Amino acid sequence: MANDAKKVIRLDYKAYLADMDKLYDTTDEAAAKDAGIYNEKVKYEPMSYIVGSKKLFPALDKAIADAKVGEEFTVEVPCEEGAGVRNPKLIETHSVKDFYRQEINPYPGLTVSLGNRTGTVMSVGAGRVKVDFNNPLAGHDLKYVMKVTEEITENDKKATAIVEADFGNADDFKFEFPGDKVVVTLPEITKFHQEWPVARFRVVSDLREAFGVDTVEFVEIWSAAKKDETKPADKKE
Repeated sequence: MANDAKKVIRLDYKAYLADMDKLYDTTDEAAAKDAGIYNEKVKYEPMSYIVGSKKLFPALDKAIADAKVGEEFTVEVPCEEGAGVRNPKLIETHSVKDFYRQEINPYPGLTVSLGNRTGTVMSVGAGRVKVDFNNPLAGHDLKYVMKVTEEITENDKKATAIVEADFGNADDFKFEFPGDKVVVTLPEITKFHQEWPVARFRVVSDLREAFGVDTVEFVEIWSAAKKDETKPADKKE
C-alpha cells in the first residue's frame, strides 16, 4: 500500500452539549439509557474512524491524532469552532400542506426534509409549521469524552471496518490488495439493497484515503442458475 495511507482506529465517545451539561450522542449503551437517548435501532459499539480524514470538528481531529490507545481524553469545542452560531434566517414558516403532500403529520421535535434540506419542527398551529434548518448543534458549546480503543493495522480488518461504518454491514465482502489498488468482491446483498448505490461512493472515498490508493475496483459476480438435471421417473405402462 502507498506511503500516504492513513491510520484506522476504533473510538468510544460521549458527546455533550456543554452549556446544558446534556449528553446528546454516545457509543456507550448504558450511558445512552441513563440519559434517556437510547435508540434500539442503534448499534452501541466503538466507531471506526480514519485519522486525519477531517470528518469531525478540527479540534477533535487533532486530539484523536495525538491520542494513545487506551487513554481517555476530553476535548472542549466552543460553538464558533463547532457547528457555529444559530442563524435566525434559517428559521422558516411553511404551510402544513407542504407536509401533508409528503404524508407527514408534523409535530414539535420532528426531523423533516424540505427542498433537500433537513430541519426540526419547532411549532405547529393555524395551518403553519415553523421549521429550524440550523444544525441541531448550532449555538452550543460542546464537550467530548473519548477513548481510542484500537488501532486497526491488518488490511482486511481495516477494509471491513470502513464498509461497516459506511454501509452498516460488511458480511460476505471480500478484499484483495494487489499493488496500488483495493479490489472488493461484493456480496449478493449489494445487488438489491437500496442504500448501497449511495454508500458505495463513501466506501470508495474512504478506502482510497485509508489505503492511500487511487483505484478501488468492485467485482460483482452473477452466476447462472443451476439447471435441475434430475431425470423424470419412468412411466409405468
